[in-house]
Amino acid sequence: MGQPKLFSLIDKAVYDYKLIEKGDRILIGASGGKDSTALVEYFANRVKRKDEDFSFTAIHIETDFEGCTMSPRLREQFKSWNVEAVNYFVDVQNRIKEGHKMNCYWCSTQRRNELISYALKNGYNKIALGHHLDDILETLLMNMLFKAKLFTMPPRLNYKKYPLTIIRPLCYADVETIKEHASDAGYISTTCTCMYQDNSGRKDARARLQALTNGDRRAKEKVFESLRNINTEYLP
Repeated sequence: MGQPKLFSLIDKAVYDYKLIEKGDRILIGASGGKDSTALVEYFANRVKRKDEDFSFTAIHIETDFEGCTMSPRLREQFKSWNVEAVNYFVDVQNRIKEGHKMNCYWCSTQRRNELISYALKNGYNKIALGHHLDDILETLLMNMLFKAKLFTMPPRLNYKKYPLTIIRPLCYADVETIKEHASDAGYISTTCTCMYQDNSGRKDARARLQALTNGDRRAKEKVFESLRNINTEYLP
């Protein structure tokens, strides 16, 4: 019996963008949602393959908001894959500067900073994030429509300031494929439900992407592929 469709898509992304290389020490940002959980399961399976030479750690950045913690049941699911998730607490609210208000962007920035800090202090050279194909295309649309700029989240990003690389192994996987896999695999996932979430811009971009592609995975792949086939001669 072959491996799941989702894992085949991740394999292709890993090969195309050299996301996993010999000697890598990879830190996975495990939010508790289906996307990062899929990464943990994939890495747990891949590390068992013959001739693989890399290691990984799953880390959950916990905040001081109710509903933003990893459930014990999800931790047990990780353990069934021989993965012991590290828990790292960030007191987000006490970091707010005077005159500023709490918001979702501030929280996500603080959590990302802690991922980077933890990776640097503990000798990791890569951070794996659970952004998938839809996330990448939605970000593209948001930047075009709201910032008048053409850029998005790349599958592989080498930081200039740090000896770290961000990788997004789910870049070829659309959200429906991940949902199907999560259902088949019986994922126990958790998502942040704090009161400061404001995803109106993301929801709008999601609706626009749906209208543009009619939810068809191949159409989404075409949009993604277009980003690698830019003909600047015919641009302003």
